[in-house]
Amino acid sequence: MSALVIAALAAGAALGLLLVVAGLTGRPILEGVGAGAQRRVGGPGTARIASSVAAFIVVWAVTGWFVGGVLGALTVAALPGVLGGKSHRDREIARTEAIASWTEMIRDSIVAASGLEEAIIATANVAPAPIAPEVRTLVRRLEHQPLPDALVAFGNDLIHPSGDLVVAALVIAARMEASDLSSLLSRLADATRGEARMRIRVEVGRTRVRTATKVIVGVVVAAVVFLALVNRDYLAVYDSPVGQLVLAVVGAIFATGGWLLTRMARIDLPERFTARAASPTAVGVEP
Repeated sequence: MSALVIAALAAGAALGLLLVVAGLTGRPILEGVGAGAQRRVGGPGTARIASSVAAFIVVWAVTGWFVGGVLGALTVAALPGVLGGKSHRDREIARTEAIASWTEMIRDSIVAASGLEEAIIATANVAPAPIAPEVRTLVRRLEHQPLPDALVAFGNDLIHPSGDLVVAALVIAARMEASDLSSLLSRLADATRGEARMRIRVEVGRTRVRTATKVIVGVVVAAVVFLALVNRDYLAVYDSPVGQLVLAVVGAIFATGGWLLTRMARIDLPERFTARAASPTAVGVEP
């Protein structure tokens, strides 16, 4: 059986699995079909599952190694996290800077003799793009919710530690009439911008780790594929059950190393402020 036929069968099996998963989860295969509509196939999770299954079938059919198929599926599933993530990191930095800019907008509106709620409403149309949907949702909530409740919901929408600090300051100001809110917002904006600069410096410093990860993964995958296609006899030792066990151990070692490299390149955000404040001991309430 040629590799082309095997690939075609794997693609068909992956498509069938995609249809089954989409049917069980209720996700549409084609969303918004029409002129200029964007087509999505079941979402990124479903596509990753289908790709992993296809890799498992192809590797198992070509090499005859069940363990090799499992390792191929795990590699395809892990590659987006190992090789990608830059857009997500850039988006988080942009959101941090946007929170700082929005905080300064509220401060300037308050200085212009507007009330806190009016200052927030005034930012709806000029809020920075990364958090504009959350700000517009906050303004809509103000039509039927008290300001403190709407701000708490806004913090839950942002899911950002710096955003929690800003929300806490605004909630306190709304409930207790803070006398020097402008200065507090200025300091929070400066601290948030400092966080964004810190994350940029960390990203630059960890670029070498991510580059090393990509090079190692690329060399290992290319070497295995090359040997499997060009010098199959060199890998014949893995055909036996003992060879499969050794292959599993080798794959586990490489997987652990790849996970450690990826873990070194990831930034751990601090625990959310509101999550700590929500506990009874944090607010001085008896459990």
